[in-house]
Amino acid sequence: MLILLTFKHIHLFLYTMNNQNRRDFIKKSSIAVAATAFFTPTFAQMNNSKTLKVGLIGCGGRGTGAAAQAIKADPNVIITAMGDVFEDRLLESYNSLIQVDADKVKVDAAHRFVGFDAYKKVIDSGVDVVLLTSTPSFRPLHFEYAVNAGKHIFCEKPVAVDAAGVRRVLAAAKVAKEKQLNVVSGFCFRYETPTREVMSRVLAGQVGKINSISTFRNGGEAWYIPRQPDWNDTTYYMRNWYYYNALSGDFIVEQAVHSLDMMSWAMGDVMPLSVIGTGGRQLRVDPKYGNIYDHFAVEFTYADGAKGFHFTRQQAGTSSRNTVDVLGTDGQAIINVTNRHEIVGKNPWNFKGRMNNMYQTQHDELFAAIRAGKVLFDGEFMTNSTLLAIMARDAAYSGQVLTTEQVLNSTVALGPALEDYSWDLPLNPHPIAIPGITKVV
Repeated sequence: MLILLTFKHIHLFLYTMNNQNRRDFIKKSSIAVAATAFFTPTFAQMNNSKTLKVGLIGCGGRGTGAAAQAIKADPNVIITAMGDVFEDRLLESYNSLIQVDADKVKVDAAHRFVGFDAYKKVIDSGVDVVLLTSTPSFRPLHFEYAVNAGKHIFCEKPVAVDAAGVRRVLAAAKVAKEKQLNVVSGFCFRYETPTREVMSRVLAGQVGKINSISTFRNGGEAWYIPRQPDWNDTTYYMRNWYYYNALSGDFIVEQAVHSLDMMSWAMGDVMPLSVIGTGGRQLRVDPKYGNIYDHFAVEFTYADGAKGFHFTRQQAGTSSRNTVDVLGTDGQAIINVTNRHEIVGKNPWNFKGRMNNMYQTQHDELFAAIRAGKVLFDGEFMTNSTLLAIMARDAAYSGQVLTTEQVLNSTVALGPALEDYSWDLPLNPHPIAIPGITKVV
């Protein structure tokens, strides 16, 4: 079953929060710091004697890691199906998982699915939970199919690479919520203990009214896989999906979206009114780097006058930084993801507790919710945070001031229809975006 949302309905969802006082909304809403729990009658009688079957869709490094965390999260969880577009990647993942816990990897040859339709075969194989960790562009298609099949879902970030994908995920998330399915997102900092504690204090008003938030995600280069003689263009693009915006969304959407998610979290998951930005390619100029940028700088404007700033780059030989600074009327919240979580000002506080493995916590809480007959639902914020990153990219690509509504309504697609993908489909990547020329809406 597919539920179609009109733009009017989606706009109402996004802007309801903008038309309320943020603090009042947070206090009154059931959307809390991490995720919302609901009673789920279908699973109310489930206990640890019930074996939960897990299917993995997307067998790269992140998918393999997620599967390993899933089988560690519960004493009676097994992996029963795996799917990927590449057989070698699936087999590498399978062999890695066997080393983690061979007794929990029950994936026979008949349940190792290869190809663009592997996701359907995994979901239809009788699994209870699916891990969606494939190339980001396919997330809307996989998420929609999993929701319609009534599966509990771990969904990696980002959830889409363009506006059409966002709209598709929003519609599917609405169905998932109605079905009371667990949806846990790959926005892992929402599951990290010190970041949760900082954000709980920010949302409780301990830094006062927020005037600005600045986030940085600076780092070095990413991986690259040289072309092999027997590859056609589509195989090459899929192997190096990170460098093609039709597949990754560009690195601000694929990677730096974590920082934008924390910005949105601090703002109570209220969407901004508009965005302006810049970006380009300075070091990643070789054609092997596809059509993505290597740096972005953006500014968001919120309805209450607050400003959000995001800076990110992936350039070899440059300094690294991964921080969030929330400046309010009564103080400042400071997050350095590696070693600092504190508030200075009127209500000083410093995290002194123990760090957790946020990746493991995501799966621990997901499977605990299923066992307890409750629901964790990240469907709304994971989609909004992805949209925030798409807004930032589109503003930089176009050189224009863009509103949330303009970006959400955009009919500009970055790639072919997801259902059309095959090894013979020419992808024809867009030219590198040129501000002032490239159209995004």
